[in-house]
Amino acid sequence: MARRATCRLDGTRGSRGRPTPKQRVGVRRSGSADLATTIDRVSEARPARLSVVIPAHDEAGSIGATVTGVMGALDGAGVDYEVLVVDDASTDDTSAIVRALAAENARVRYHLSHNPRGFGFAVRAGLDVFHGDAVAIVMADGSDDPADLVRYHAVLEEGYDCAFGSRFVRGSSVHDYPKLKLTLNRLVNWGVRILFRSGYNDTTNAFKAYRRDVIETVQPLLSNHFNLTVEIPLKAIVRGHSYKVVPISWRNRKAGESKLSLQEMGSRYAFIVLYVLLERHLSRGDYRRTPHDVAAERPTKGIRERLSGQ
Repeated sequence: MARRATCRLDGTRGSRGRPTPKQRVGVRRSGSADLATTIDRVSEARPARLSVVIPAHDEAGSIGATVTGVMGALDGAGVDYEVLVVDDASTDDTSAIVRALAAENARVRYHLSHNPRGFGFAVRAGLDVFHGDAVAIVMADGSDDPADLVRYHAVLEEGYDCAFGSRFVRGSSVHDYPKLKLTLNRLVNWGVRILFRSGYNDTTNAFKAYRRDVIETVQPLLSNHFNLTVEIPLKAIVRGHSYKVVPISWRNRKAGESKLSLQEMGSRYAFIVLYVLLERHLSRGDYRRTPHDVAAERPTKGIRERLSGQ
């Protein structure tokens, strides 16, 4: 399902449905036929390997099932991947569980966060060291459905820069969402949707996937906490990346405690939303990708194959 499938260079909503090659890279027009040909060729490059970054703080009750669920879904779909668990200063058996899984399967990596403690810091640590051509951020508590990772990978294979899931569109499902948090969630996402006119209604959800060049484009990241879940997608949209929205499933955690306090829905979220909004309206496009940037960021399929063979 595609809703507002692409974002135009002026930041407004894009067309519905599957994009043309130019739309896939966020480009509506080009200055020359040669440039258009280059962009079409670049869009043929597909993400060969997906990294799954899982930040974890005291998630011994769920991290094992989360990792094995991710591996089962991606193995079943034939997706090349790695699972990178970033330990955010856990004091329980999270480290031991992940290390044991890594010893059994080379696709699993354990990384003790090299940043200070905090959800945003842990995700940023994972984004510093992931190996794949694209990366998905998955919660350690088992709330995200691993099957949706396969759908995300398919979206990136179509040529989109980002795969955004929504828990609040037709075809999605939500189970046991606490009523107060759900109400605040819908209010915050409604406000973000109005401010950015993106048509996307689940910006605060951490579970998304991005090509590697998106992660490079949105640097530097400022958020240290859960507001990072808003900073990355909003910067991706404002800086000219294409995206597709798909329905996803979400289920409240069965073990452990949520690390998100309701205070996170206040000043930190407001700061990052206003920061990116100011960039959109006042930066005069200084941070937006140009067609030349797109061509330089992604090697064509033939070049990628030659490089990987060296």
